[in-house]
Amino acid sequence: MYYKSIDLFAGIGGVRLGFEYAFKKNIETIFISEIDKKAQETYKANFTDKLNINGDITKIDEKEIPKHDILLAGFPCQAFSLAGFKKGFEDARGTLFFDVVRIAKYHKPKVIFCENVKNLVNHDNGKTFKKITEILENMGYKVYSEIINSKNFGVPQNRERVYIVAFRKNIDSSNFIFPRKKDDSKKIIDILEKKEVSPKYYLSDVYLECLRKHKQRHKLKGNGFGYEIRDKNEIARTLVCGGIGRERNLIVDEKLTNFKPVTNIKGKINREFIRKLTPREWARLQGFPDDFKLTVADTHLYKQLGNTVTVTVIEAIAENIKKILDNNY
Repeated sequence: MYYKSIDLFAGIGGVRLGFEYAFKKNIETIFISEIDKKAQETYKANFTDKLNINGDITKIDEKEIPKHDILLAGFPCQAFSLAGFKKGFEDARGTLFFDVVRIAKYHKPKVIFCENVKNLVNHDNGKTFKKITEILENMGYKVYSEIINSKNFGVPQNRERVYIVAFRKNIDSSNFIFPRKKDDSKKIIDILEKKEVSPKYYLSDVYLECLRKHKQRHKLKGNGFGYEIRDKNEIARTLVCGGIGRERNLIVDEKLTNFKPVTNIKGKINREFIRKLTPREWARLQGFPDDFKLTVADTHLYKQLGNTVTVTVIEAIAENIKKILDNNY
């Protein structure tokens, strides 16, 4: 079977990539929406189908979106407000989930796939997630959801996310299950660059001292905040788009031979060989292949890779979705 999909809140294309790995040549993306211009740049550099990337989905009429079989939506994890849910999904405006709903209600795709932060399940004592499930069910879908940790799918990153798969009720999805652990053997050392990286990834001695003082202040207050140097035989903490995502995944890499700064820094490059992970290493932690092009500035890449999905997890779920669809058509 051949399936057409749309990629909403597309980011840099991680969800699409996972589905393409699973469906191979049996899937075609026919519509893309992503509001962030720099994310669009990364997406265009890696998917060369010449499709126009549409911007703000809230301004796109669902009737203008082509008919599709699979709706992909890693919708942003902005705070959910139950105020908009009290009168049903017609009053659910104000959350981007509503845009998934209005598009799905009009097109009735065979399957809806969503990804979000783990905390969505517990938001407002579980009422928000329950309402999301009810809305999808009332639209005629059988809803499955599960929290999955990326560390069990071939990447050394502790990253728990909730995944929602909703099949149209005229499809027999009774045999659908979420994938179980595939590979939890990977460690940070497996994703590190083998060669010396640029000095720009090494912390300055002044900045390192600031981090140490900051951590000590929090420790005295009884807080656990602060930078962390990870053992290369452990797994990484969750990648996030803010600066702390880099500071909590520092490593010691003694391959540096050039201690001359290549950027403007205060002080000198630290002699303890402490550095942050590179964007390419972050991409590997998210399951992206090394031929995935990282063309924009590092600042944007850290944000994009912190926001994106783990491709290996998406692929594993998509494989199980494909089995259900293929058995029905």
